[in-house]
Amino acid sequence: MDWIASYLTHHNLMLLLSVVWTAYVVVVGVWILLQRRAPVATLSWLLSMAVIPVVGIGVYYFLGPRRLKRQRLRRLRSRRKSRARSSIARLREKVPQAPDRLQQVVKLVTASTHFPISTADEVELLVGGAATFDSITDAVRAARHHVHLEYYIFEPDKTGLALLALLQEKARAGVKVRLLVDALGSKNLGRQHYQPLEEAGAEFALFHPTKLGRRVRPVINFRTHRKIVVIDGCIGYTGGVNITDEEDRRILPDAYHDVHVRLQGPVVNWLQTVFLEDWAYALDYNRRNEPSDFENILPELPEGKQVVQIMASGPDSSMEAIHRVHVAAIHAAAKRLWLTTPYFVPTEASMLALTNAALRGVDVCLLVPEKSDSRLVTAAARSYFDELISCGVKVFEYQASMLHSKTMLVDDFMGIIGTANFDNRSFRLNYEVCAIAYGEAFNGKLATQFQEDLKLARRVGYARPQPFWQRLFDSAARLCSPLL
Repeated sequence: MDWIASYLTHHNLMLLLSVVWTAYVVVVGVWILLQRRAPVATLSWLLSMAVIPVVGIGVYYFLGPRRLKRQRLRRLRSRRKSRARSSIARLREKVPQAPDRLQQVVKLVTASTHFPISTADEVELLVGGAATFDSITDAVRAARHHVHLEYYIFEPDKTGLALLALLQEKARAGVKVRLLVDALGSKNLGRQHYQPLEEAGAEFALFHPTKLGRRVRPVINFRTHRKIVVIDGCIGYTGGVNITDEEDRRILPDAYHDVHVRLQGPVVNWLQTVFLEDWAYALDYNRRNEPSDFENILPELPEGKQVVQIMASGPDSSMEAIHRVHVAAIHAAAKRLWLTTPYFVPTEASMLALTNAALRGVDVCLLVPEKSDSRLVTAAARSYFDELISCGVKVFEYQASMLHSKTMLVDDFMGIIGTANFDNRSFRLNYEVCAIAYGEAFNGKLATQFQEDLKLARRVGYARPQPFWQRLFDSAARLCSPLL
């Protein structure tokens, strides 16, 4: 009889656990469904929550997708828009040979970001961290009014400490220095590093510090991945290069291979606007505390010869501007579409756009690192290669070092360079910024650099031989694509 009682007790326990698990799945399922995300991402989260109950709900609570609401300095945008000319008219004037399909992309950028087309006197491609750091250092040293910096990674290593020392020097000389860094990406930058900067008269802020309490939940998974430098409102930088020794081959022989862009002219006003919005948000500014010296921060500058547009996106908007524009640009390509990205985890829409472009005869080339700093992302990326190659996409793996460049070249008329990777995180979770250059002048340089990079890359063949465990791992990593 004891075994019967034991069986019944065990049976009741299993029944109770089944009921609790079912109730858990239903409640979590309703919660996730109400987020109204992409079906694939929703199913991925549902499966994850079902497989790892209790722990899974904590993971989703802190890391699950959601939108942020934040106060924007819309007055800055309206101020600039009131002085901006018609985007399409300016494009036709500066790039008269631009096709209609490109003009549609321009309209999309403007509609989704509210940043119209602008111009630049100079658009310089900086190849490598060494060239980028030297250019930024020279510009900071020559600053007269202000230096604004925003970075995802700012390491207190040789590169970072040298820049901090220069910023302190400029702050003591009366230049207004504002430094904004992501709290997670720049976690090694401690108070002992930025306190001397503040004592010199500069301002410092952390973006989304992961403090305990209710603030952690909505912000821990949303990072500013932007790299922005603005000098005196007329010189600006953005691209893939962070402030770290890992980007400088003079310090580390196997440093990341990366590119950046230096802008000079009216378009810098829009890069400045992106920084000021993030700065205001990070410090919880209100209108009374907005910067007042607009004439110096957003100066009136004469028209430049090159047409450039700033594009920004983040989880505080449902537009997914950078995602939309990348997909639209791929569809607009007629001759070539050359894409460089360190992290390739495409959405369904972007994957379809790439394969469609190749199938209709566009020269589609994808350049990714042979080994990235994320084994999971590398595996997920490789799971897409055969599908891409079978449709005519040429896939190359860069072998010299870790490839960190983020560029896209569309025909001869449109080049995108910025901070956004070709993955879900950059498209939907991170705060990102890109510069789009229209016309042949800059894009010829971008094309030349792409071809130089291909010399250090290996073309991937269809159905390349792989051990079974590697194919299995790649396929499993692909399941995580919506979450990466």
